[in-house]
Amino acid sequence: MPDPAPISAAPVTRSFLRRYVFSTDHKVIGRQYFFLSLAAVLVGSLLSLLMRIHLVWPHAAIPFLGEIKPENYLGFLTMHGTLMVFFVLSTVPQNGFGTFFLPLQLGTSDMAFPPLNMVGFWVSLVSFLVLLAAFFVPGGASVAGWTQYVPLSAVPAAGPGEGLGTDLWLVSIGLFCLASVISAINFVTTTLKQRATGMDLMRMPLTCWAWFVTAILSLLAFSVLTAAVIMLLMDRNAGTSFFVPGGLMVNGHAVDHAGGSALLWQHLFWFFGHPEVYIAVLPGMGLTSHLLSVFSRKPVFGYKAMVWATIAIGALGFMVWGHHMFASGMDPYAGFAFSTLTTAIAVPSAIKTFNWVATLYGGRIRFATPLLFSAGFVSLFITGGLTGPLLAQPALDVYLHDTYFVVAHFHLIMAMAGLFAVFAATYFWFPKMFGRMMNERLGRLHFWITLFGSYAIFMPMHLLGVAGHPRRYSELTGLQYVAAMAPLQRFITLAAIATIAGQIIFLVNLFWSMFKGPAAEANPWECTTLEWTLPSPAPSKGFGDHEPIVAHGPYEYSIPGEDKDFLMQDSPATRDNRNAS
Repeated sequence: MPDPAPISAAPVTRSFLRRYVFSTDHKVIGRQYFFLSLAAVLVGSLLSLLMRIHLVWPHAAIPFLGEIKPENYLGFLTMHGTLMVFFVLSTVPQNGFGTFFLPLQLGTSDMAFPPLNMVGFWVSLVSFLVLLAAFFVPGGASVAGWTQYVPLSAVPAAGPGEGLGTDLWLVSIGLFCLASVISAINFVTTTLKQRATGMDLMRMPLTCWAWFVTAILSLLAFSVLTAAVIMLLMDRNAGTSFFVPGGLMVNGHAVDHAGGSALLWQHLFWFFGHPEVYIAVLPGMGLTSHLLSVFSRKPVFGYKAMVWATIAIGALGFMVWGHHMFASGMDPYAGFAFSTLTTAIAVPSAIKTFNWVATLYGGRIRFATPLLFSAGFVSLFITGGLTGPLLAQPALDVYLHDTYFVVAHFHLIMAMAGLFAVFAATYFWFPKMFGRMMNERLGRLHFWITLFGSYAIFMPMHLLGVAGHPRRYSELTGLQYVAAMAPLQRFITLAAIATIAGQIIFLVNLFWSMFKGPAAEANPWECTTLEWTLPSPAPSKGFGDHEPIVAHGPYEYSIPGEDKDFLMQDSPATRDNRNAS
């Protein structure tokens, strides 16, 4: 009888759960983040639609919900902002596309710490579920807004939603901060330690630079928010007084706290909150620089200037948080300092904008869907950014701060610009993620509906703000001058309904293409970066045993004397193309 085969010779197989659910493969985890954010944006968009309907038709009976009460409106407002800021704009550009493509663009087959990568996603998922649970507890979701200003958020007896709903909000965001710090450590280590041979820092694609700087911002900003969340939870449940001042009366009863400062919460929150703007937007900036070069068939104009502008935006982002607090009674000298720094951050942003235009100028532009959404990003970023210098002036901000002017500003420059970058990345990297191509005709139709819809929704809000229309009001009938703006609010609501309906085109295109779209080539866009040297979809083993050797920069397009109009980063170096790179 022959001897049995040794145990070590048996093939190693992994179960479905280990391969596709509890996986340490960065590509699987990137897809998981993508679909988590897709679920969050669907819920967040539904909440925004319910808010718009209530503003215009405050007594309308909504199926399954009935008439929306003011406290319901404020709960929807809180959850909409939280979902969109944390689980969409902070998640999919960085943890979705970044987790998938950072290792591949650096020439390595996984993140530095694959188990931590998996833990980061599952903590994010638990955070998302805890947040949604706030809808179903007694009192409902928190009504304190996504900023959770105290003392409203610090006193459970302050009103509906300020009990268990607010505790769940704080636990959810605490978990999200933990997941973000875990992911940030992984991004920073991968960028510094896992680059392929020849991949110098100044040969990295600008997407990698953006993910790297964003990870540093996340590491610092989310750590501060974690401390603030723990302190607020202790104020609510352990009798501490970090944020609750003495002598506070709530519903006719004195609050048993003394010595806290409500402004301390604002300082801690906005020390996180303004870098958060760039956590959401910097990955989109990096992607826009990347795609404008790819589809204009030109090198990025001023590559090193773009790198240093990215670093400058990240550094200055930590110095301007006080401009969110001009209306809180800030000392004029401090206000002047924050105003000056806020104006200064426009300089690196302007460098990027001018370089984007210069990259397109004179190029052989290919008008594919990813390029359209990247151009839309530039348009929205400029339009939203032009109102920034106005709000940076304390005298103007005191008037405009609590109006729809601010709503228009941050939705254009952060929310809509960020989402346009997400759409651009989806259409561009879909072949590498799923092995198929999305439909170009549907993609272009989706772009035009979303672009015109975005401007139709948010440009009129500037007029509402200048007229003094306050934000966070659940209906328009309480003040005569506000009620006079109802026609403009009705137009905005109809535009929002049309724009959200237009996203059905994207969903159909996404899921139909995932299963029925034409098979993608390895490099359908004729790009130069390393992820396009792999088959589509990217194999689970990544580069396997073949580590690429990088000999060129990431944007070698239209090189004189070359057979093609692009030169892959791992192409063998010759004397001529060494001089070109």
